[in-house]
Amino acid sequence: MKVAFLGTGLMGLPMAQRLLAADIQLVAYNRTPEKLAPLQAAGAEIVTHPRHAIRAAECVILMLTNAPAIYNVLLSDTAWQTLEGRTIIQMGTITPTESQEIRDAVVGGGGEYLEAPVLGSIPEAKAGELSIMVGAEPEQYQHHLKLLQNFGAEPLLIGPVGSAAALKLALNQLIASLTTSFALSLAFVQRQGVDVDVFMQILRDSPLYAPTFDTKLQRMLNGNYADPNFPTKHLLKDTELFISEAKSRSLDLSSIKGVRQILQTAVKMSFADDDYSSLFSVIKEWGE
Repeated sequence: MKVAFLGTGLMGLPMAQRLLAADIQLVAYNRTPEKLAPLQAAGAEIVTHPRHAIRAAECVILMLTNAPAIYNVLLSDTAWQTLEGRTIIQMGTITPTESQEIRDAVVGGGGEYLEAPVLGSIPEAKAGELSIMVGAEPEQYQHHLKLLQNFGAEPLLIGPVGSAAALKLALNQLIASLTTSFALSLAFVQRQGVDVDVFMQILRDSPLYAPTFDTKLQRMLNGNYADPNFPTKHLLKDTELFISEAKSRSLDLSSIKGVRQILQTAVKMSFADDDYSSLFSVIKEWGE
């Protein structure tokens, strides 16, 4: 099998490298061509237009920023005409509605579509330890399981297209809300003169603890948000997607809208391309 990989950014690059390491023939496209250099050096075929990648491969993996990017790269007039007989595996974070609409467009072009968004960041992508949620028909899942196992050992079939996209948004809502809540508690104990080590000791020994708290602690304490595994702008984008999709589900979104406001402020404070733990700086400086 020859695989086309469209989108080789922070997550796409290590994922594509996993395929090359497994001796899978790879053709790659990225809208920023210089990001393809590591793949070219490792033996991937590089193309300058997505239709060339789609035409050259049986299976096309998408790791693009958002649905508009997918429409631009995959479903432009020239690219859409090359979809017949191809399998499209969408692995980025989009809404269930967007995923279903893209599926319909792909099927209309003679291809097949499944979604397989991932939970994890760059270290997990490099190690092949991503959690993969699959939205597909059971036979599609079985047919593409071996390919997906290059990214994570146990891809899980969630249900039809849309179900995995929904689960991914639910999990990313937790990332945003948990990190914001932890940052607020951390800033509070600091202002109250409580020793942070004592706070963390009590927290780690409690049912309230989540490993992400320790992952983000030093970044927050040091104010060092450089070299992100997941930039603030991407978490804001996913939070916006969650709110957009959840509006029609009769849920009270007050809490996540507050988180969105903090993320928006972090972006305005020039933390867009930094680690999302930068929201701690917003919380600390809110009343100053």
